[in-house]
Amino acid sequence: MTGDGRRARRVAETLRIHLSNVIARELADPSLGGVVITGVDLPDDLGLARVHVRLLVGDEDPKRRTAVVRALGRATTRLRRAVAPALQLRRAPELSFDYDTGPDATRRVEELLAEIAKEPKSDE
Repeated sequence: MTGDGRRARRVAETLRIHLSNVIARELADPSLGGVVITGVDLPDDLGLARVHVRLLVGDEDPKRRTAVVRALGRATTRLRRAVAPALQLRRAPELSFDYDTGPDATRRVEELLAEIAKEPKSDE
């Protein structure tokens, strides 16, 4: 094993694609409508996949965000079974879901920079 992470990245991308399909097509939970997987972090040992999700609609509601992460957590066993054949591993990674707040932070930084640019410049 080289340890450079190529295998983990390849498995993470395969996992992202197949999880997206399973969530969209096979889970009957209406609270998961509009869920997008933004990324999967997987260590070289392929033991625990941290799956980052966002909502296409209703993104600003913290209660809805929490409900989505909880619903995915309840479906973890079913999701692992559904994606395991596609991964072709002896053991499918454990799944841990969290809400991706990266775009929110980026948006806030952009807002702050815009405010700074609007402020009148003072000569010192």
